[in-house]
Amino acid sequence: MNKWINRVFNEDAVDGLARIQNGSIDLILADPPYCLGKDYGNDSDKLDSSAYLQWMESWIDAALPKLKQNGSLFIFLTWRFSPEIFVMLKQRMTMMNEIIWDRRVPSMGGSTRSFTSVHDTIGFFVNGKGYYFDLDSVRIPYDAETKKARSRSIFVGAKWLEIGYNPKDLWSVSRLHKIHPERADHPTQKPLEIIERMVKVGCPPGGIILDPFMGSGTTAVAARRWGRNFVGFELNAEYCDIIASRLASHEAHLATQNNQPSEPIRAKSNENTKENKRRQKEAA
Repeated sequence: MNKWINRVFNEDAVDGLARIQNGSIDLILADPPYCLGKDYGNDSDKLDSSAYLQWMESWIDAALPKLKQNGSLFIFLTWRFSPEIFVMLKQRMTMMNEIIWDRRVPSMGGSTRSFTSVHDTIGFFVNGKGYYFDLDSVRIPYDAETKKARSRSIFVGAKWLEIGYNPKDLWSVSRLHKIHPERADHPTQKPLEIIERMVKVGCPPGGIILDPFMGSGTTAVAARRWGRNFVGFELNAEYCDIIASRLASHEAHLATQNNQPSEPIRAKSNENTKENKRRQKEAA
């Protein structure tokens, strides 16, 4: 096995990618700095707009050759730069989705001169028509009430009813608050739930995921939990220590597929209940 598999290197991704052979990666999962001036223990997020876009292009061109022909890319972006970067990527790959991550930000506070930003943008790109995409592994199970409502004979045995629905392109998953048990000491840590969805749908079991900006190591944890391999890069040595700690903890233990809805179950309106309809009929 290659010496770089299941390792996180404390180095710049643009330099470190040279150690990975072309055509060896199943999925690239990238969460680069957003050019918002965040403190990652270095100046990586403090470029001006022009320099930022040039830097984005440099690591993208270094990373994409590492993908297999049926490989794909998930990339986290801010709305401020997603249009330019999407155009850049469309010149190199096929765009399948723009996914909106609703961070469930509380309604209080925010801007008074524009609408408050409550989402991140995620681009899903593929190399070609034969890309790997295991939708069944990430379907969201229907709750018991919905299954009961679909109990008519025409629905019996329907695959979609038993295994759940497509998560669609709006993902409502809470950001990690400071007191969240999953939270590590990293300013832009992404929820494990989101990363696991990408890992399962975009990389086959035993495949290899490349994360050029490992941060707190959530990609490595998700890969370990679901029987995938990983390789990544991280500039900050303290974050590398966090990654090592997370991989050594129970958090990275092999997971099993559950059968519980991972999105909030919204209560059905009383307007649709049989009792309410009966009362409306009597009042007519």
